[in-house]
Amino acid sequence: MSTPAATPRTASAEVDRIDVLLITSPARRRTGALAASATFGRRAVLKIKHDPKQLVDSVAIPMLITVLFTYLFGGAISGSPGDYLTFLLPGTLSMSIAIVTMYGGARLAKDVTTGAFDRFRSLPVWRGAFVLGGLLSDAARYLSASAIVVVLGLIMGYRPDGGAPGVLAATALIVAFGLSLSLLWATVALFIPDPAVVISIANLVLMPLSFASNIFVQPSTMPGWLQAFVEVNPLSHVTTAARGLMNDVGGTGGSVAWSLIATAAITGVCAPLALYLYNKRG
Repeated sequence: MSTPAATPRTASAEVDRIDVLLITSPARRRTGALAASATFGRRAVLKIKHDPKQLVDSVAIPMLITVLFTYLFGGAISGSPGDYLTFLLPGTLSMSIAIVTMYGGARLAKDVTTGAFDRFRSLPVWRGAFVLGGLLSDAARYLSASAIVVVLGLIMGYRPDGGAPGVLAATALIVAFGLSLSLLWATVALFIPDPAVVISIANLVLMPLSFASNIFVQPSTMPGWLQAFVEVNPLSHVTTAARGLMNDVGGTGGSVAWSLIATAAITGVCAPLALYLYNKRG
């Protein structure tokens, strides 16, 4: 007879204990902006496991372009693969990072279409943490792609006259430009939340910028109308600046300045626009 009475008393004691814990527990503080950004960045990196195409492209594109173009066209363009590699490798470094920037926008578009975007917006964290976290994961991918290109070039015989400081400076410049492009595709994704459309638009922009540039050949060999486009192509300026820094070529200060101006201009337009669209959605 005593067992049924003991059960309510036990349950009541358990409820009282939980109430005491809730009252005495310290209030949870709001997550800081940097901590939230780092968490979203880690999430974006972990998502690569479920979308290995991003990792394959980050590894395969730099390797294929560097190896194939060096040994297929090096002798015809520069007389020897080694001489052409000195000219080509800074360009393939710029092109490889520019091409993989589209996946950040595609990832954001996918989050919007699957509903994850709305759940993240409801969290009590800084609104820009979601966008900044994506950029942190993009920076990690760009640094990985840069390391692959440089190590592969060293294996193939490339010896940068600028040494480690020149390579690091060129990599930092290219990664900064790549992050500005990531902001561009993030803005496109918030306008058009369709991963396939974002990738199509990015390819439509990046392919002409990559091949109508000074990455593979000197502009002097091109028709006049194409030379005019190459001269204003921001990827050409980034490539020229990287070449000068890695190969210790003088007179590249102008290209470095133009690269920084292009990076700042794209960032200055796309960063506030992306945050505005992020806050406006829903």
